[in-house]
Amino acid sequence: MSYIQIEICANSFESAKAAQLAGANRIELCTELSVGGLTPSLGLIEKVVSELNIPAHVLIRPRSGNFTYSSSEFDVMLRDIAFCKELGCEGIVSGFLSSENKIDFEKTKQLIAASEGMEFTFHRAFDWVENPLEELQNLIDLKVNRLLSSGQKPTAIEGISLLKELQDIAKGEIEIMPGGGINLENASKFKEAGFKSIHLSATIKKQVLPKKPKVSMHSDAFFEEGIVATSSAEIIQKIKALLA
Repeated sequence: MSYIQIEICANSFESAKAAQLAGANRIELCTELSVGGLTPSLGLIEKVVSELNIPAHVLIRPRSGNFTYSSSEFDVMLRDIAFCKELGCEGIVSGFLSSENKIDFEKTKQLIAASEGMEFTFHRAFDWVENPLEELQNLIDLKVNRLLSSGQKPTAIEGISLLKELQDIAKGEIEIMPGGGINLENASKFKEAGFKSIHLSATIKKQVLPKKPKVSMHSDAFFEEGIVATSSAEIIQKIKALLA
């Protein structure tokens, strides 16, 4: 019987510990599942690596909005990768797209070079590219270990036909790992399709507030896809002048 590996998208130390206790094969450590995942804090990475034994692959994504980053954001990504390497993390999960939603070959190449000694998974930024079959070859040329994708659909089960096509084309040169909406009801479908691993969060929701707070700390304005919020020097200067 073929064996399929389970990667858990762990958004906290508790999630990472649960993955280890349940016998998962590895974790993708991140935060903020609501926006597709962001780089976890250095403290969280260090705690997971030092206190748990499960292989940790760390998501390197400095913000939500898109996958095209500024030079300063790219520098942050490289610094985070260096920290992960220093700690002895097993892998890095990242990616970089051009403004036309094509894989930025050179930037991704630099991310891979910085990750030397660790596995490199190209994440679901792939689900935004226009020509997935062509871009798969770019990832093969870059010697990426693994591609995480939902098959360019909201869930992997909806995108399973493209995922199977990608797997057939890859011929083992890169692992295709389905991820997105995988659960108890559909997980076996990916084993039947011959995939070597699947990616899921297996989350349950827990209410931690006894009642709704008077003031919400969530803002819908920041959750719109493609919106990136940054502080404005001009506004800061105007307020400073107003208060002088």
